[in-house]
Amino acid sequence: MPTRILIVGSGAREHALAWKLAAEPGVNLVAVAPGSVAIGREHRVRSLPAVDPLDPRAVVDAARVLSAELVVVGPEAPLEAGVADALAAAGIPVFGPSRAAARIETSKAFCHEVAAAAGVRMARAKAFAAGASEDAFTFAETLAADGHGLVIKADGLAAGKGVAVCDGLADAEAALAAIFERAAARDPRDPGHDPSADPSPVVVVEERLFGREASVIAISDGRSALALPAARDHKRLADEDRGPNTGGMGAYSPVPDLPDSAGADLLATIHRPLLAELERRGWPFRGFLYAGLILTSGGPVLLECNARLGDPEAQAILPRLSGPLGPVLLAAAQGDLGPVIRALGADVAALPTFPGAAIGIVLAAEGYPRVPRRGDRIAGLAEAAALGGLVFHAGTIARDEGGFTTNGGRVLTVVGRGADLAEAREAAERAADAVTWPGAQRRRDIGLDAIADGAVVGAPARTTAGAAS
Repeated sequence: MPTRILIVGSGAREHALAWKLAAEPGVNLVAVAPGSVAIGREHRVRSLPAVDPLDPRAVVDAARVLSAELVVVGPEAPLEAGVADALAAAGIPVFGPSRAAARIETSKAFCHEVAAAAGVRMARAKAFAAGASEDAFTFAETLAADGHGLVIKADGLAAGKGVAVCDGLADAEAALAAIFERAAARDPRDPGHDPSADPSPVVVVEERLFGREASVIAISDGRSALALPAARDHKRLADEDRGPNTGGMGAYSPVPDLPDSAGADLLATIHRPLLAELERRGWPFRGFLYAGLILTSGGPVLLECNARLGDPEAQAILPRLSGPLGPVLLAAAQGDLGPVIRALGADVAALPTFPGAAIGIVLAAEGYPRVPRRGDRIAGLAEAAALGGLVFHAGTIARDEGGFTTNGGRVLTVVGRGADLAEAREAAERAADAVTWPGAQRRRDIGLDAIADGAVVGAPARTTAGAAS
């Protein structure tokens, strides 16, 4: 068990990680950089607001000052900035992939390339550079001809909002035009650069698949992997999957139509082939390998990969884990999950969980996912906790006179737990109802899809339009 842990990040995912790790036996300190006032109020947790999570040297220095025995990188942006690379070079155990391996998230085109080489099924797709707009429009027209629509994905990081699910060609053309317009804009820091001559992909055009989505996240040491329990995220802003895509408005776990017991098969057909291909290329992946799946009539298909825990999935998954997480992450960071796997049992592919379910409801600020309003006073946090809710902070800032105000798009995740999804949903709704501020946005149907099906493992899934995050 690592006794001193540094977490990089400041969102609700990192709050949930700190909450989980700080409560484990043997842990003396969990520091979170930069963290937040709310995160720092957890027992045995300290926030480091002066540390820039995108500055590799600053994170390495913080880890050394703390004598951290393990660093866990939460968000994707520090991975792209090379924070994990710098920590590894300094000899500090880090759970988070290198910048090269994290490309499986930071470039959707690269994800398709790796999956194809690994024999992992994804949607039919092509990637296009800034100078290939005509080819992109032609390919979109080809995919749209079957009448099933298509999906347009900006290639780089977009905070979960870079995907357009299009019913027809007109919507796809508008989405493509917007991406190519952004790609054509010259960087004021490099006015001599010609975007049209850059061969790097800027957009991926995909066929549209249908089915429910689910997330299966694996802890990887570069070769071996253990699955976390599956979760389902709700991406659209409003009830009944209406409104724009967001970074996620809520999640639940377990997933009745993708039970935790399916983890072994998914590791064998999706995660391990991807890990083997990344290792073959010289980029072993040590971290959370997130597989975003769509459960089609022909079986699970990979929509996308992330190189970290999902948010809000983490907030629903971590409360379900029944054993310590710290030793597992440290073993993976050191490149050898073998002892953990042997301790669990050679035939075990997933971390053990408590019985029951968890549902997380995201509370967002007015204006999200575009320009969120900031500075609204939040009421009811203590009441939500008293009702049994777990409250994980993301976009909040402490007030001098006490309490918190909104300071971002997704402000809080309120988690309820129960013997089953229905009970967990009731607990989550009750706690979320206690938290208010002017203009707050939330969905009131998180988990209802599973409960409507009876929340029975193997229950038939209703067909919905697939969209990657």
